[in-house]
Amino acid sequence: MTDTRTRCDRTPAWGLLQDHYERMGRGFDLRGAFASDAQRFARFSQQAPHVFADLSKNLIDARAEELLLQLARESGLEAYRDAMFAGEAINNTEERAVMHWLLRTPRDAQTPNATVAAGLQEVHGTLDTMLALAERVRADDAITDIVNIGIGGSDLGPSVVVKALEDLRHPGKRLHFISNVDGMELGTMLRQLRPENTLFLIASKTFTTAETMTNAHAARRWFVEHGGSDDRAAPLSLSRHFYALTTNIEAARTFGIDTTLGFWDWVGGRYSLWSAIGLPIAIAIGAERFRALLAGAHAMDEHFRSAPLAQNLPVRLGLLDVWYRNFHGFTSRSVAPYSHGLRRLPAYLQQLEMESNGKGVDARGETLPFATSPVIWGEPGTNGQHAFFQMIHQGPDIVPVEFIALREAGRDLADQHPRLLANALAQAKALMLGRANDDGHKRFTGNRPSTFLVLERLDPASLGALVALYEHRVFVSGAVWGINSFDQWGVELGKVLAKDLEPRLASGATEGMDASTAGLVAHLRAG
Repeated sequence: MTDTRTRCDRTPAWGLLQDHYERMGRGFDLRGAFASDAQRFARFSQQAPHVFADLSKNLIDARAEELLLQLARESGLEAYRDAMFAGEAINNTEERAVMHWLLRTPRDAQTPNATVAAGLQEVHGTLDTMLALAERVRADDAITDIVNIGIGGSDLGPSVVVKALEDLRHPGKRLHFISNVDGMELGTMLRQLRPENTLFLIASKTFTTAETMTNAHAARRWFVEHGGSDDRAAPLSLSRHFYALTTNIEAARTFGIDTTLGFWDWVGGRYSLWSAIGLPIAIAIGAERFRALLAGAHAMDEHFRSAPLAQNLPVRLGLLDVWYRNFHGFTSRSVAPYSHGLRRLPAYLQQLEMESNGKGVDARGETLPFATSPVIWGEPGTNGQHAFFQMIHQGPDIVPVEFIALREAGRDLADQHPRLLANALAQAKALMLGRANDDGHKRFTGNRPSTFLVLERLDPASLGALVALYEHRVFVSGAVWGINSFDQWGVELGKVLAKDLEPRLASGATEGMDASTAGLVAHLRAG
């Protein structure tokens, strides 16, 4: 498609926002804002599908949000969003559509064109096959351990969901996720397993991803060395204990795998948990709950697609990110889920946001004169309170915090849940209000921003909506910045260099290398 967006810094609203920041934003005080506006909480909070959001403790006023909405319109956000939902090739550098949203669209939904309609039928055909396969694995009492071998989105996506929905996991199935090419991760895990009780899922679209295939071949060797067989007719055959989530069926068959599930080039890795990459999720929680996960995400898709911008939660959050990054100059955002189930969410969001929007050029390849993605980091509460919250409260840098809480407790030790919620509320309150004290060591300046997201409970629908909310939020800021949020060329260079360096570590050859790398190669070989 022809990208018709206007980059944000070339719009009239950009200059108006700069002026408003200098006049009102730079010295904005949250305590004064609440004192002067009894309706501030109502104005800056809203309910979206499965997610309630309180944005009132952010350094923003009605005029700033009004100008940010103007910026979104002048940048062409709405048309760009509609192009994505029409199946147009908005990933311009790879000439691909971006249709992860189609993976969670109901079978009987109305579609904008014949291409999307045909894609929807393919999606549901694959989904039905995947869920039937998951149910067969769930019913097989001999399989007690499922090992997912992938990296990036093929690891983080399924992992974050399986861990979040641990309360709903099949009691007879243990799920393991292997991604690091460091042999310690896979080796430590394999020592706990028996081949006859283990199913390996090899998740690689091309079946060539270096890290994934290194671990896959190691797992294959272990399987054969411990009684497994390459013979497809053998009782303990490799073909029965290895499945592939890939489009490269021939490579998988050469490896020894007969059972494969594929997906499409319009599914980016960090958006793939809704596809066949979600097989470990479906094994863990079952077909019905996997469909509920999709339904929750679809509800957020519809909200993003149809809600007016001023009441559109992904839009409001994405524009707040632009306000903080480009006008306040905040360089990072901390994610603090007050839920053990969401302990891997910060890691998942690191990839989702920084791989999508960590770009220095716009979609036309022009160097950007402004910053894009902030650094995303965090840990679950209350652990973070005894680690990095000291810096957030009293350090010289302002770090917006995103609290995520559940109204309802999980199944275990529910009597502790009020204490957990009280801690989350207290941290947000303390960041905003601070505390005066003549002793500088005990003084808290306050006026530190935070967002508070609330789910009713940690169930499949709510989790699906939350993940989709973050996906669309990243889309919004990327669209306004004028970048392509759906490629990741920055991942490639290190992989290319590693292919050259691996044989040099074996041979010691350092010809043509820079002095630092040559010195490190020599040092690593010296032992």
